[in-house]
Amino acid sequence: MATETPPPATPETPIPRTPTTEEFTEVQRGADFAELRHAHRAFAFPLTVAFIAWYLLYVLLSSYAGGFMGTKVAGNINVALVLGLAQFLTTFLIAWWYARHAAAELDPKAQAIKTRMEGAE
Repeated sequence: MATETPPPATPETPIPRTPTTEEFTEVQRGADFAELRHAHRAFAFPLTVAFIAWYLLYVLLSSYAGGFMGTKVAGNINVALVLGLAQFLTTFLIAWWYARHAAAELDPKAQAIKTRMEGAE
């Protein structure tokens, strides 16, 4: 496992200091970290529950509603195939949505915490 070595110090980019364990614990108890954790959980948990429900619906329909799932949509394409492909589509959409959310909401908050910790004296 490789460790990340800091870049050489220049006047524009000083070497960040390494926070202590106590400082990490203090930040974890702080309001900024709680806000970051809340922003992540408020997005991730409901979306995870919704996706699992959507997946289980597909599994239950496949198990108990064979007639419905076998209904032809166009040619040899049936409802089961359409819903199965929709599972992939929703997976990619959720990943894209989360990346946007993280870049807009989570990363700036995390970067502010990191900058404050590495620059604290």
